[in-house]
Amino acid sequence: MAWTKIPPEHHPLFVAALPRDQRIETLKMFGGVAAKVNGNLFGGTFGRSVMLLLSEPDRAKALALPGAAPFDPMGNGALRSDKVQMPEALMKKPAELRKWVARSFDYAATLPAKKAKKPKAKKS
Repeated sequence: MAWTKIPPEHHPLFVAALPRDQRIETLKMFGGVAAKVNGNLFGGTFGRSVMLLLSEPDRAKALALPGAAPFDPMGNGALRSDKVQMPEALMKKPAELRKWVARSFDYAATLPAKKAKKPKAKKS
């Protein structure tokens, strides 16, 4: 997908769709909001919708939705096979958005925790 500015009104929609779990960490990323669990990025606003990390069965279900596509952050065919760019229409369906974000969170929570990266030393 070609770069599309993330509508600011989508930020609170995504945050509101997150499960209430203390393990979730939100961060600003590429002009939007993203979420991690145990160091694993599981979703975030991107383009005019959200991208979600999904299990293989859920990926197949998501990709069957009209308007969904494999996540291609650079728009150059370098697809992220484990993530799906969800349909834009999902942003107008809060209950459905919550359901898909929960699936993404549940899957990511089963993955091994990622170790925090050490900050790079500043050159003098």
